[in-house]
Formats: sequence, C-alpha cells, structure tokens
Amino acid sequence: MATVLSRALKLPGKKSPDLGEYDPLTQADSDESEDDLVLNLQKNGGVKNGKSPLGEAPEPDSDAEVAEAAKPHLSEVTTEGYPSEPLGGLEQKAASSLVSYVRTSVFLLTLGISMILVLLCAFLIPCPPRDLHSTWSRHLGSQGGGDLSPLELADVNGDGLRDVLLSFVMSRNGSAVGGSRPGANLVCLSGMNGSTLWSSLLPEEARDITCLELMPGSLAETICLVTGTHKMLSAFNATSGKAIWTLNPNYLSNGTLAAPVVVLPDLDEDGVRDLVVLAIGELQPDLCFLLVSGRTGSPVGRPVKYNIVGVGNLIGPQVYITTNGAVYILFGFGNIQAVALRDIFVQAQNRDSSPPSLQIEEPEWEKRRSINLSELIDVYSDGVELLQMVKAPDSNCSNLLITTRQGLVLLRGQNLTPYWTLRLQGLRSQPTPGYFTDDQTLDFLLQIQDGVGMKKMMVVDGDSGSVVWSYRAPCHMKETPATSAVTSDRKSVFLFWAEGLSAASPNSDIILGTEPSSLHHLYLLHPAFPSILLDLANTTGTVTASEVGINDLWKDAFYVTRTTGPSSEGHPAALVVSKLSLRWALMEGQMAQLQESTPKIGRGELRRFLSRIKFVEAPYEI
Repeated sequence: MATVLSRALKLPGKKSPDLGEYDPLTQADSDESEDDLVLNLQKNGGVKNGKSPLGEAPEPDSDAEVAEAAKPHLSEVTTEGYPSEPLGGLEQKAASSLVSYVRTSVFLLTLGISMILVLLCAFLIPCPPRDLHSTWSRHLGSQGGGDLSPLELADVNGDGLRDVLLSFVMSRNGSAVGGSRPGANLVCLSGMNGSTLWSSLLPEEARDITCLELMPGSLAETICLVTGTHKMLSAFNATSGKAIWTLNPNYLSNGTLAAPVVVLPDLDEDGVRDLVVLAIGELQPDLCFLLVSGRTGSPVGRPVKYNIVGVGNLIGPQVYITTNGAVYILFGFGNIQAVALRDIFVQAQNRDSSPPSLQIEEPEWEKRRSINLSELIDVYSDGVELLQMVKAPDSNCSNLLITTRQGLVLLRGQNLTPYWTLRLQGLRSQPTPGYFTDDQTLDFLLQIQDGVGMKKMMVVDGDSGSVVWSYRAPCHMKETPATSAVTSDRKSVFLFWAEGLSAASPNSDIILGTEPSSLHHLYLLHPAFPSILLDLANTTGTVTASEVGINDLWKDAFYVTRTTGPSSEGHPAALVVSKLSLRWALMEGQMAQLQESTPKIGRGELRRFLSRIKFVEAPYEI
C-alpha cells in the first residue's frame, strides 16, 4: 500500500534496483538530492538529462530536433539519484492491482450470496415440529362401556412424532343402527397437539391394536391390525384410516377370536408377512388356528384344530423363533404348550411339504414332545398367569418370563430350563422390564397386592432373581399399568401409579396416604436415586392403559395415558387421553424422599442430574 501511495504522489525516495520497491529508510539520503535539484532549477532554470551542468544547453539544429526534444521520454524524466523504471514493471504492477481488485470483489460477492442463502434457509425452510412441553389432554366424550382399553403409538403422518391410536365403545345413541352388538370407534390423535387425524367405525369392540410394517423395506407403509372381541379382524392404512381388508367372519363360524392377531413370517411367498389367529369354540378344548394372508386378508388354507385341556387363563398365542431359526407358536390354558409353525402350515395346506424356512427344528425343543410323538410340546405347566418374551443378553433369541400363582420364573429360551425362580404371592400384573442394575441384563419392576388398599413395588434383578429394591405404597386403583423408558446411559426410569406418599417411619415400611384415595399420582423411579421418587402428575380418574414413546429428534420420552372418569347411573364414564413430556416433567416434578440417604441428596444436585437425561429407543423387544 505504501508503494502505491508513493508512486501516486511522486514521493521522493530511493528504490531498490532489484525489486523496484520504495525504501523509506533511504528517505534522509534523498533529501540532499532534492535540495540540489531545487538549487539547480533556480540558478539554471532547467534540467538537462536529469543533471544541472554549469554550461548552457546548445540550440537545436532543426524543428525536428525541437519536436523530438519536446517529447517526454520516461527514461529521461528522472531526478538525480533515482534509477529509471522500465515500462514492463509498471504494466506488471497494474495487472497485479487489477487481480487484487477482482479477487476482493469475488470474495465479497461470494460472502454476500452465502449470507442471503443462510437467511433464506432460516426464514423459508420450516423447522421440524418441536412439541415443547408435549403436554396435552383430550376429552373424547363418554364411552358406552367395554372392558378393554387398547392403546397404540405409531407415526401415521410422517412428522417424526408418534401419534396415538385407541378404540372405545360408543354410547348407545352413537352405536351402529341395527347392530346386535354395540359399535366402536377407532380414533387416531395427533402426537403433537391431540387433534383428531382420522376416525373409523368398527362393528364391535376392539381387543387389540397393533401397528407395524408387514412389507420389508424402507418404503413400506404402516398397517394397523385391529382384532375384535368376536369375529372382527381388519387391516387399516395408518395414514388415511381406510380399511385395506377385513377377514370374512364366515371363516370363524364355529368360534370367536380368543386373542390378538399374531404376525408370522411370509408363508405364501408374496412378499408380505402373514398372520395367525386363535379361535375358541363354546367348549374350551376346541381351539383352532387360522392362517391369514397379510396382503389380502384371505385364509391361507383351512382351520387347524387342537384339543387341549387346562385350568386358568388363556396364554398366547405368541411366536417364538429359536437361535437356529425354528418357529414355534406358544399357547395354552393355565399352562404353556408349543406347536411348530411347520405342523400348522402342513395341516392347513393339506400337504406333506412346507417352505424351507419352516423345515428348521430346534433339537432341545423337539425332545419335549409327548411320548406318542404328539405335535404339542410341553413347555411349562404350573399355574401360568402371564407369558412374556424377554431379550436375552448377548444373544439373538429371547428367554421366557412366566408369571405364575406362586411367583416368577425365567426359562432359558434355548433349552427351556429354569434360569431362576422367585417365590411371590399376589403377583397379578405383568412385570415391567428395564435396566436397574449395572450388568446390562433386563430387570423387572413388579406390583404386588399387599393388603387392602396397599401394594408393594419391587425391582427384581434379571440375572439372579433377587429383589434389589422394594417399597410399599397406598393404592386403591386395581391393576394400574407400569412402564419404563431407557436413557442414553443404558439405564431405565420406571413409572407407576400410587396415592400420595408421606414421609416414612424410620422403623416401618408402611406408608400412609395424606390425600383422599380418589387422587392418584404418577411416580418415577431412577436407579441412580433409589431413595427418591419423583411426583410427575396426578389424576382423579382410573388409568386403564399407558404407553411410553420416544421422540428421537429431541431425545425426549412422552407418556400417554388412557383414563376414565367415575361413572354414575345413567351417565357413562368420560374418556380422557393425555400426553406428558418426561424431560419437562422431570424438571417440574416434586421430590418424595422415601428414606434418609448418606450423603443427603439436595434439590439442586438432583435437578442438574435430571437435566442431563436423554431418552432413546429400547434395545429390547417384549
């Protein structure tokens, strides 16, 4: 920049003969030359060839010489002590200045365009929906009865948030005209704000709603399978709510559906997973399996009947796939029996061959067939109440968690031998799996009836079957659902309902409620603080169903409940669906100290810990 200014202003000074650059350090030397030049100009009135001789310049001989002498030559227009600058150097510097100007202009132009694009992206492109508190409550009016409370979560509109699907029996004034059974309504609510996305009428009460993708691949659409309490089995498009197909009830003329539909591998090789339903006749021993096409809803063969005798609850049916790939169907009455899917398929098709995928056998299971080589395999027979599939650690198969009248039993899925047994009385609700200990093995939260209006909560170590946490709480609500959610550090938070808790007596584990029994609270247990429960919400209604979903974008979990209010004669119960953000509720919840801990946990320390919690999808399937 100094070089350009010196040239523009004709500043005196010496220049480097090699680089042609202005040297300010030689400015003092050039002052003397300047003074001499000024004196010579004053004395002689001119400059000859850049010098000032004592003699006069000779007169030119001709006009041509005068004209030639009048032309300025760059090589001559120099002062003493200044070497002449070649013409090529000036052109090169002029080109360099032009390149710098162009480069600066391009940079500024690129920067301006980038800023404009950023502003366009910020204001024109919509941000993904963020359900800040994810807390809403939707009153769906009065329901006209019904003993079941199906509830399902699925993203039906593609906004990244799971929506809520449920079914309820309509009141008499809204039931189907001319129908012998009360009609029902299948409703899908937006996970964002609880608004109705779509609704469809059902001919009967729904027993179960299951939403999944029957076709493999990322472009497969979500299908919702709805199983009724009588003869209804329908597939609905989860996006539009339109029925895709409905099973003809004539195929179930001799019975009614006894359990929710079960999803199978693709049997008819049409690229869509198939289904199986269990129907039961008027007499208990008369059970039949019906294979159904997942694409059309038509039967895949004829019904297959089995005669079994048992006492107790209907178990299953559930699908179990062994480590070798053998597929079995588990079912029973107060016991658990298994039948190979291969045997059902062969009888349904009335042929001796089956697809290659069904020809695989599990040797340890086949050893348990009856002496007469019956198709039924005895799995467990000791007062079975409930059956769950539990993901085995470091394995691609599942173990069998069996709830009995006497307690809890965990069977190894590979050979059906007991892993551990826990003796308990009063266990009636399904255990809730989650990670409580540090061994990365699924543990279980149990709810046990313990006297009138009391229940005992306990966590059982999934590796040893020992009780690692327990607490006794007041609760008059029958069979309240419990759930869990997995955090990013591979821990689980457990959620359950109980009445208001007060401080515990140091010498007793009896807790007395300080509020009326009609008010129930939602409590959260975190394994890092076993002596503290967080009170997240409360309700005066009866919680009949609950589900936990994950918002992957914001690493949050949300808790959805289905609640019915008190009913009086002539006034049906009101139905309410609510959604609660767990991360927001953690920061707003009240702390209930179960017992004194050492060191004592402060409110600030607890809030800092809770603010760092992030929820993720559960790595296990039940």
